[in-house]
Amino acid sequence: MTDQPEFVFELRTCGWAERAWPPDGEPRPAIVSRQLGTRDRRWDTVVVEVDPEAFAERSKFGTRRLDSDLLHVVRHAPAEWAWYRDALPNPDYPWRYVREAVHRAADRGILERRRDGNRIEIRRKWAYPGWVRRIVAVENKPDLDASAARVLADQLERDVALGLADEVWLATAATGQRVEPALLEDLPPEAGIVVLDHDADEADVLWHPRSLALDDPGTRIRERPSGGSRDRSAARFEYVEREWKREKRLEIAERAYERGWRSYADTMRPDCRHFRLRRDGRTLLPWCGAHGRCQTSTECSGSCSAFEPEPPAWRSGDWPIEGGPGKGVRLLLERRRSRRRPG
Repeated sequence: MTDQPEFVFELRTCGWAERAWPPDGEPRPAIVSRQLGTRDRRWDTVVVEVDPEAFAERSKFGTRRLDSDLLHVVRHAPAEWAWYRDALPNPDYPWRYVREAVHRAADRGILERRRDGNRIEIRRKWAYPGWVRRIVAVENKPDLDASAARVLADQLERDVALGLADEVWLATAATGQRVEPALLEDLPPEAGIVVLDHDADEADVLWHPRSLALDDPGTRIRERPSGGSRDRSAARFEYVEREWKREKRLEIAERAYERGWRSYADTMRPDCRHFRLRRDGRTLLPWCGAHGRCQTSTECSGSCSAFEPEPPAWRSGDWPIEGGPGKGVRLLLERRRSRRRPG
């Protein structure tokens, strides 16, 4: 089996998905992000397939995400001036939060606002486009031993039951065995299985996923029997409305649009003199010179015993890296992320 750290494999998976999605068939325009989901479930990799023309229209709203409150405002803003409480659907939360979202949207320049006496009127600047075609959730597990497979099977079953994503995949590392171990595990048949080579530049599909029923209510599994001959406990679950699924999918897509998958530098310390990027195949991975290996965002922090701030002389220079290597790392990752978005 491979000894790849999960964080490194996750970045390799994201890089591969950005270059070669879908695993087979005609390429589809998509953006890739990582560590996104809901309060109850976070996916390792998220692929958002987009409508190219609508995706370009989305760029008018800026590079920052639209949260649920802003989406409520911009998606329903009228074409002509109207009092915001007449123009927008009744929220399931107090109107004062809607009013705050109106002001935030206007301050960001994505909504027109004016006062008519004591009333706040709004008018849309652009219609919010339907830019999201499909959302694919990928769970990354390079070392799929028996215990990891049991935990993963439970997670994938919950994903399938909820039906929040169009497809659910497992990405695992190739072992070179005649039959890959992932095929022998008791995973839900609705989940696809893709095997990536060491450099994550090539992938083989072992099992094709089934498309999940997005237009049906979902089932959120809250608790299930632990198993065994003496376990007679009942499973606990609840139904999730279709509208909740539609809203949550758009929120996830907006977060993916803002973050991408190279945002790991935001939770690491590229301003450390030991931090650098190392090319691994076609992917840039964060490398620690002090430890001689790739770091995770948890390890790479100010509490690391090997942390050393960049010398001031590094940051005061101009050419070839203005502001020091740490700033250069952030700019490089930002430019690569921005290339995946129009505008």
